Amino acid sequence: MAAIQRILVPVDGSVSSAKAAEEAIFYADKCGAELHLLYVASEIQKDIPSSIIFDEISKNVPAGVIVQTHETAGNIADEILRTADDFAVSMIIMGSRGLGIFKGALIGSVSQQVVERSKVPVMIVKA
Repeated sequence: MAAIQRILVPVDGSVSSAKAAEEAIFYADKCGAELHLLYVASEIQKDIPSSIIFDEISKNVPAGVIVQTHETAGNIADEILRTADDFAVSMIIMGSRGLGIFKGALIGSVSQQVVERSKVPVMIVKA
């Protein structure tokens, strides 16, 4: 298995994405990997500014871990996968469910799409 160099974490302000960010911070610290935080603006999650989410997560990042933030708009799964390709991430760590409308689903539709279509390993973190 190749070394983990860059970890992508889609964040949306949900409890699930916060848990995923915690896991990603742990792995980034242990592996010496860069942490890439991605916020995808959409109709579902337009109420929380990305800067607030990024700032809150960044408070918990140990010194020495490089954090890059990215904001985009569009189809959430498509943008996660595009960003993963654009930055050649080694893995994606994401929450099982975000702020979407299908709160009762076992795994969110975005998470499922990313798992099915990703070229890199995907870790799904349950809140």
